[in-house]
Amino acid sequence: MAHWQAVLLGIMQGLGEFLPISSSAHLVITPWLFKFEDPGLTFDVALHFGTLLAILFYFWRDWLELFKAAFSSITKKRAHYTHSEKLFWYILFATIPGAVIGKIFEKQAEELFRSPLLIALTMSLMGILLLVADSVSQKRKSGDQIGFIDACLIGLSQALAIIPGVSRSGVTITSGLVRGFNRQTAARFSFLLATPITAGACLLKAKTFLTTGLNLNSLLGVAVSATVGFLSIKYMMQYIQRYSYRVFVVYRFLFSILVVLVYFWRK
Repeated sequence: MAHWQAVLLGIMQGLGEFLPISSSAHLVITPWLFKFEDPGLTFDVALHFGTLLAILFYFWRDWLELFKAAFSSITKKRAHYTHSEKLFWYILFATIPGAVIGKIFEKQAEELFRSPLLIALTMSLMGILLLVADSVSQKRKSGDQIGFIDACLIGLSQALAIIPGVSRSGVTITSGLVRGFNRQTAARFSFLLATPITAGACLLKAKTFLTTGLNLNSLLGVAVSATVGFLSIKYMMQYIQRYSYRVFVVYRFLFSILVVLVYFWRK
């Protein structure tokens, strides 16, 4: 793999992991579009490790507070939990269904949904769901109103992200909006929820990564996806304070049209 390809895929991962536009779809379509070989599992782990670093670096204060809260909650009754103490356990329990379902059906989904036309379809369908949720949601609930049922439903929706084109951030943000949370809260909870499941995925694949060994392309992938991922989180959180998610919906539709046009042109 050429260095420019590693950089390009790092950019796609950094943008797609946090913007609701699907990193998995971009990682499948980009090599297909530019006609180069898929770099494989080792490089995929490098990209996800980069975006894990981005989340941890951006939300390090939040996670420090959450870990402190987790320890302080051990000696308390649930009725006396603070918001941070509740949030830690909500994130933990919300991670379980998505992780289990995702692990069971990961291979099937990757094999069944790697067709460019199917990815174009899922990109469009998820765009419609995001548009509807953003348009009709009351968006009145804030972060301190997240409950156990909210967290579990959002976490359960995360399992759908194994399908390229759905987008982990896209489906969890959409679920948050459906539950009545404002745009900032839906996005923030989505990003916090991404931390344990991304860390778990990296740990599960770490053996393969360490066995193969680091190379320049892997280092480029980590560096670029981490940098772009951090900037994606930062500017998206600023953007949605003033604007809707509609720009991402439009991008999804344009992406789908491009894929369909290229597919039939090559045929």
